[in-house]
Amino acid sequence: MLLAAIGSAGLPLSAKAAVANSNGALSPVTMAMHLHASFSEGVGSMAGHLDQATKLGVDVVWWTDHDFRLMAHGYRTAVGFEGMEETQDGRWWRWAEAKEGTLSEASGRFVTEPRSPDEPGKALALNAVGDGTLWYTASAWNSTYNTSLADTTLSLDVLAQEVGPDAQLVLEVLGSHHPATGGRPAGQYRVEYRIGGVNKLQRSANGLVGTVRMPIPKGEWTRLTFAPVQDIAALWPDLNAGDNSLFRLRIGVRSANSTPAAFVVDRLRIGRARRAGGDALALRQEIMDRNAERFPDVVQRSALEVSLTRHLNWFGENVVLPDYSGKPPVKDPSEALAKQMVAFIHSHGGLASYNHPLEGELNTPQKLAAALITSGRLGGVDIVEIGCGMALPKLLHVLDVSARNALFFTGTGVSDDHVGKDWVNQKTNWITGVWAGSSGTADLLGALRGGRAWFTDPRRWRGSLEATVNGASAMGGVLLSSAKKVPLTITVTDAPADGTIELVSGVVDYAGTGQLDPATTSRSVRVAELTGGRWNLDVEPGRGSFVRAVMRDGSGEVAGVGNPTWLLPEPPAGGVPRERVLLG
Repeated sequence: MLLAAIGSAGLPLSAKAAVANSNGALSPVTMAMHLHASFSEGVGSMAGHLDQATKLGVDVVWWTDHDFRLMAHGYRTAVGFEGMEETQDGRWWRWAEAKEGTLSEASGRFVTEPRSPDEPGKALALNAVGDGTLWYTASAWNSTYNTSLADTTLSLDVLAQEVGPDAQLVLEVLGSHHPATGGRPAGQYRVEYRIGGVNKLQRSANGLVGTVRMPIPKGEWTRLTFAPVQDIAALWPDLNAGDNSLFRLRIGVRSANSTPAAFVVDRLRIGRARRAGGDALALRQEIMDRNAERFPDVVQRSALEVSLTRHLNWFGENVVLPDYSGKPPVKDPSEALAKQMVAFIHSHGGLASYNHPLEGELNTPQKLAAALITSGRLGGVDIVEIGCGMALPKLLHVLDVSARNALFFTGTGVSDDHVGKDWVNQKTNWITGVWAGSSGTADLLGALRGGRAWFTDPRRWRGSLEATVNGASAMGGVLLSSAKKVPLTITVTDAPADGTIELVSGVVDYAGTGQLDPATTSRSVRVAELTGGRWNLDVEPGRGSFVRAVMRDGSGEVAGVGNPTWLLPEPPAGGVPRERVLLG
């Protein structure tokens, strides 16, 4: 069954231990909640993200690699060199030819002979003369060879026809971007296997480029096996070798000093161990634990981006991988499957986040708001990514329409970073903060369930935002009260001196899909008017209302957003989640 569990991540914590406040008080904990590293398809490494988190003082990172990429589900395991494009189950693998340097002759031909005696079909004959390389660079449908190099081996059948110190076959593996370490600059690591012209294996490193020279006999088919992680560990012992992706693979023939080089290659195999169920999560955990030694001040949490449905992030203590047996790695955007997956996440005690929610058919605020209302928050999603790049104004519209209808979810900010180079200046750079008892997973989940969250643009502001009623944390909460006025305090820290707090208030009238625009008013208060970072106001609940706060910098740009606080004379028809109930 699609939603059967096939592995658990009930594994030890990485990084610093979670320490609870002994007095039960809540403290601000900052989090990056949407990160893709070496188990996903980009150049990012866990080390790169952890370096960024350390520099920004972010407390917790959630690793939300795509679930099917973590498992390498539906990934290519072999290529037969049948042509510039070959398909498997309707999904393509392509080669792109390119020349580097100066070559008087260069050709690549797909031939029926010679070919590996173990393989039917064709092989690729490569020839070059000059001073350069003829390259064939691989790409695959939906990036289905790009994932972690951990526990990965490559093999290639090779016939060396013209070979020597100046006539070599080259296989290049381009890995992940890492921060500066070991006297080397930040950058993407590359291993180049040079085949031929030596009598024994040789390794050398020059900065971020590693060279592995391998012997090969002339005139006979030889099956070569490559273990990139082992070679990376030998070339750069200080690097966490498993924290690298197979970002790009290319094969070439290289000639120097006008020496003819000729090789035939056949059957590229990609072997990936420990990718099923809990093994894949355990493999990632090993890399997390190794990185914790270098980045002890950042807590790492195992999470997932469930990706063969509408994208949902899964945050929890017992994350498992869905069973996609028999299902190709093709996204099914149906509401029915998304609801099924939300229920699956909840059945394992997790929280489900609706990711980049304006994608697909729900591409306007009105369409998205209507869908959230009619689908019961897509079957009960706990979190919606509101701080989502350039879409923020539209998604704040959705947040207010949802608040108008007492749809209780927590709005968070999104990093959604696949690179790990510069969290501050990317488009989706929002850092989420929560008011929690500790950085322990249970406390963080409790804060997210209760809506005690805000998010900030680190270019503009890195402080905290809170709403309190009678001194108790109230952001994201629901106060049931018949009082005509309720005192509410907004508190900010480290606010820009020339900034303003925008107080957005709206009615809760359960307008449904008949009115898909907010019914809000706003008031701006200059930071200079605050007393000790606080602003007190009296809220009139009336028949129902909500209030949320926005921090704006001196230029008027949004620097931070808090979740709504609701004040209702009576509970809505669906009731109030226990974690959101405020005591008046």
